[in-house]
Parts: sequence; C-alpha cells; structure tokens
Amino acid sequence: MAEIQGWYDDLFAEVPAALATLLDGGDTGGAAAVLVDGEPVVDVWGGYADAGRTRPWQRDTIVNVWSVSKPMIAVCGLLLADRGELDLDAPVARYWPSFAAAGKEGVLVRHLFAHTAGLPDWDVPMTVQDLYDGPAVTERLAAQAPAWEPGTAAGYHSVTQGFLIGELVRRITGRTVGDFFAEEVAGPLGADFHLSLSAEDDHRVAPTIPPSAQTEDHVASAPGRNAQPGTALAGGIRVRDGNSVAWRRALIPAASGFGNARSVALVQSVMACGGVVGGVRLLSPAGCARAWEEQFHGEDRVLGLRMRYTLGYSKIGDTYGFAGWGGSIVMVEPTSRLAVAYVTNRIPEPHDAYRGLEIVMSVYDGLKGLRA
Repeated sequence: MAEIQGWYDDLFAEVPAALATLLDGGDTGGAAAVLVDGEPVVDVWGGYADAGRTRPWQRDTIVNVWSVSKPMIAVCGLLLADRGELDLDAPVARYWPSFAAAGKEGVLVRHLFAHTAGLPDWDVPMTVQDLYDGPAVTERLAAQAPAWEPGTAAGYHSVTQGFLIGELVRRITGRTVGDFFAEEVAGPLGADFHLSLSAEDDHRVAPTIPPSAQTEDHVASAPGRNAQPGTALAGGIRVRDGNSVAWRRALIPAASGFGNARSVALVQSVMACGGVVGGVRLLSPAGCARAWEEQFHGEDRVLGLRMRYTLGYSKIGDTYGFAGWGGSIVMVEPTSRLAVAYVTNRIPEPHDAYRGLEIVMSVYDGLKGLRA
C-alpha cells in the first residue's frame, strides 16, 4: 500500500486509506484535507509530484486544480456582496457599462455565478495564448451577444466565468481578482492558494500528468461537451499548456488556481461555517447562506448533463462543490459544517472521471463518530 504522510484524527482513518487506494490504483500523487467546524481533522498526502516518480509529494506541494478555482473566485464575489458593494440582483452593466452591448442589458450578476449568462465561450476564434491577455478577452465577452436569453438556461462557462466575475471585482475594488483573493481571502486565512503563480513557487508545482496512453497534447474536455467548431478555444487547452510557465503566470481565474488540499478545504470551510474560521471572519452567516440558493436545475447545454447550480457552486443533494479537469475536487456541506478537498496531478481515465468522490465518501463514518 502507498505510504501516506501527514496526520489525521483516528475517527477519520478511512480518508488516508482511501488516498492510499487511489495512489495504488494509478494516481501519481495527491493530498486530502478535511475540516469540521473549522478545525482540521485530516491533512495527508502521498505519492509523487512528477510523472517519473522521482520527486515525492511534499507537505507544501501545490498543483493546478483547474475548475476547483471556480468556488474560490466565487468567495470573492460573495464577500463583496456581503459587504454591500456588489448587488447580485443588479444588471452587470451597472458596474460594467460596456457589457450592455449586443442585448446583454438584462444579464444579472447572479447569472455570471450560475452559468446562465449565455456566454459559455467566445464567438470569435480564440487560442490559449489569447487567454494570457485577460483585459482583451474580457472586452471581447463584453461586446458579444448571449447565446441564449440570460437566466433561462445554463451552459457551463468553463473559462469565461472567471474573466466575467473577475472584471466585476476589478471594477468595484480596483484590484484584479487574483490580488483581491490574495489580500482579502488567502492572506487573512493563511491559505496557500494562488490564482496565478509567481516564479518563486515554481519549484513546488506538481505538473499535470495526462491519462495513461495519452501525451501532453491531451485536450481538456467535459462529459457530453457539445460546443460547436469556431465557438470554443481552437485546439482546446492541452496538458502542456497548463504545465507552461505562461499559464502559471497568467490570471485565468476559472482554471489556473494553484494550491494544495489544505488550502482549498480551509477557504471553503469559511463557507461551511457561516463565514468564520480560526477566528477570522470573512462573511456573515447570511452572506454564506446566499451561496446555496439554487439558480438552475436542468440540462446544461454545454455539458449535456443534468446540473444544479447555485451562486458559484454545483449542488448534489445537501452538498456543494466543484470538480476540476485534473481530478481535484472540493465539497462543502454547511449542515455538517464540513469541507473536504482532494487534489491530484494525474488526470483521471475517462471511466473514472469522479474518483475523488471516494475521498469525500470516506469522510462520513468519521463524521458520525465525531458527532456521536
């Protein structure tokens, strides 16, 4: 069995066991963390940070968590809403006047958080390199027409969501969403999570590893994705793109977050615990509760799957969270004041896309014992 480092409450011994099983089953490296009532009960890691299995995964190893970045930027928007600086029911154009172009006067702020704004992709040919110029691609979104009547349908805004929410944060605060997150969220909490990465942290990164039999030209995709040619990124986002220095330095808020399980679970524990963790209050209880209001329930036009979206999260039963292309996952359960995160560097095989749920499910016996 794979050797697991770190520590855990004995009630939660199933979590490191599940991590070892994933590593034995093909994952190269990864980490898992669990917080209950804002207190850590699991912080474990194991495996390797590189495909050649020469660099052991360390306590401070970080990895691109891809779309697990989305609930992290959602916290930024929810924080501003809680402060009264952002009205979730207001038109986006109140804060961003040029956004009203091409019939988007009725797009509300909440539509950006719930993938219902009708802007799941750009309507002009785009490349990954274009994403590195955040202001330019954001203005392209402001100029284009929505693909459907905003608020009437959902379609996964896989990359665009981060630029849209990020622009609201910038216009309200004068700071990029990356800087705002660092100063207002990660900094106060002491969370080792970054929406773009500086050179001094490069040595800690575990590069993304493609599935077996694939190369670094393997392209990001989602189950049932049906974006039409010419509307999505030309050539898609490849593993080699995500592993490049240019990607790490860029601010691509919905997809270029780097962190470890500890940091992801810590930030999301704020949402699980009514806005405060470790004596640091970021939001009010009402501000957190707003995040769980369901905005859409039905078939996602992009994913081709039935989805439930709240303000920044996908919903399954009484849990809220997000999974990333690379296999990372975060889950929040406010009723249990629980936050669970799993991060990994190997993209799952197609038949095992949600294997991180094994980490989530392994938590519940310990939770029952803790509450007994």
